[in-house]
Amino acid sequence: MNSQDRLHYEDLEEGTIIQLGQHTITKDEIISFAKEFDPLPFHLDEEVAKKSLLGGLASSGWQTAGITLRMLVDAFLGNVASKGGLGFENLKWKKPLMKGDTLTGTVTLSSLRLSKSHPEKAVMIFEFDMRNQKNQQVMTMSLANLVAVRHPKKTEGASA
Repeated sequence: MNSQDRLHYEDLEEGTIIQLGQHTITKDEIISFAKEFDPLPFHLDEEVAKKSLLGGLASSGWQTAGITLRMLVDAFLGNVASKGGLGFENLKWKKPLMKGDTLTGTVTLSSLRLSKSHPEKAVMIFEFDMRNQKNQQVMTMSLANLVAVRHPKKTEGASA
């Protein structure tokens, strides 16, 4: 997809709610991720996990966040003239994503504003509400991302 064919600041609207689809987490995904990035026993061993506070094999919170970001790209951000992420705030893992759970959720475009220092960019803030198949909240966070402005206004003193 050509950059000009992607959604830009002018095409976006505050309050937009994006459905993120779904992803069912498998035992193999949990263990594979944990071996490489979060090798705690309750992410690696089902017997140990059953005796833990989690009560069973659970995805790393970081894995849940990574899957969530992938879902955002597939459902929305892949069609946007994104200029990159600025960071996240208020990341909360409310309930573990357990083996066999299906992750789903929504993202609300809660804020959209032009950059004060870069007229060719805007800042969008996303509010995530991720849930399992029982509609229990699994994760929340706010994510800031830059998006291209299709027709930046020329600043004073700028040459043509």
